[in-house]
Amino acid sequence: MTRTARLGTGIGWRPEIADVVERMPGIDWVEAVSENLCPGHLPDSLLRLRERGVTVVPHGVSLGLGGAERPDAGRLAALAERAEALESPLVTEHIAFVRAGGPLTASPLLEAGHLLPVPRTRDALDVLCENVRIAQDALPVPLAVENIAALVSWPDEEMTEGQFLYELADRTGVRLLIDVANLHTNHVNLGEDPAEALGELPLEAIAYVHVAGGFERDGVWHDSHAHPVPRPVLDILTDLASRVAPPGVLLERDENFPEGEELAGEVEAIRDAVAKGRAGEVPTGTGTGTGTDADTDADADTDAATRRATPEGAGAGDTERQRLGLAQAALLSALVAGTPVPEGFDRARLGVQARALAGKRADVVAKVAPELPVLLGAGYRPAFLSYAQRRPMTGGYRRDALDFVEHLMRNGRPQDAGVRGALRKWWLERSGPVPRSERAGARWARATRRVLLRR
Repeated sequence: MTRTARLGTGIGWRPEIADVVERMPGIDWVEAVSENLCPGHLPDSLLRLRERGVTVVPHGVSLGLGGAERPDAGRLAALAERAEALESPLVTEHIAFVRAGGPLTASPLLEAGHLLPVPRTRDALDVLCENVRIAQDALPVPLAVENIAALVSWPDEEMTEGQFLYELADRTGVRLLIDVANLHTNHVNLGEDPAEALGELPLEAIAYVHVAGGFERDGVWHDSHAHPVPRPVLDILTDLASRVAPPGVLLERDENFPEGEELAGEVEAIRDAVAKGRAGEVPTGTGTGTGTDADTDADADTDAATRRATPEGAGAGDTERQRLGLAQAALLSALVAGTPVPEGFDRARLGVQARALAGKRADVVAKVAPELPVLLGAGYRPAFLSYAQRRPMTGGYRRDALDFVEHLMRNGRPQDAGVRGALRKWWLERSGPVPRSERAGARWARATRRVLLRR
């Protein structure tokens, strides 16, 4: 097992704060969403950071390693291409499923548009381990996988989060990206103890740590990445740092970006939380850290390599995959298509999750098609949420934007004829395989060639 790269303190790179990140002192590395990068046209900001020696790690969100299907070869190739273009020491993804249905279950393929939790069962673990191995074989650098935040829990789970992550790392040798904000989310929403989860983890497998903010509404914690990091999340980070020296710690912020000084203050608070943990200053009631230093504990790496030399289990069979696929399809269909709630799930909490998924779709569509909120004004969000209530996403966010506009036009909405005309023009320009202007240009070129050939 190769030694984990020492990353230091970092921040999630986003186009909206690119200038702020470049100017921020003490940033050793950044993380960029893989799906938002084009290897041949990397943002100038990331290129300048690379030239300064700042490490850039691609962070995938759409692979769906926890899904019943085997990982898509095209998505894996894209992730590998970005790792090579950025000369990254590792790549990261999530322990989650993001789509369900399709040939495996003889049902329509549905997209969640967000990360959904994997059941902590033996079937799901076998499938996840095989999927992780497939991904490891396809990637040019080590893979680390992240625990996710959950609004709902699966019935009849067989393991705790810590046990599930331990077995995953033990059987595959995969590294772990531990999100302490997600541990806090699962504490509030599912009653899980963050200290217990940390105590069960293979600490030597940690690649780095995520820290982020959120908010609580009606007793439910929403992992928004759009709010300041709260004290309980920093306390969990301190507890983790008292047990192991994290190779890297990174602040995530995706929305509602504050001024540069405030962001820098949050990064400094993260440094302080880690320093307190390394000094043994564990907040009361958060854990009993051991102070083990993964960077100097060579025996831990040796033991881990020995333990993982022979992966356990025979892998996932088609029967296991189908069982998992049917369960995930039933849950996702209830969330995005209004079908009955599967037995054993909390109906009220599934309603919260369904609204969260629809809101996420509305937010991302507004980013990939920023003209739509401008054209529709205050009516954009309620119109989209109404559309999304029983119309699942099946082809990605750009397709979702086109389908939304087509739905409006078919129903004679909005009432303003001028806005409808603008939406129709927008839809016609983008609905084909190439923009309408390019198609017209191609037709003109073909007609010109025919005329010339007749001469």
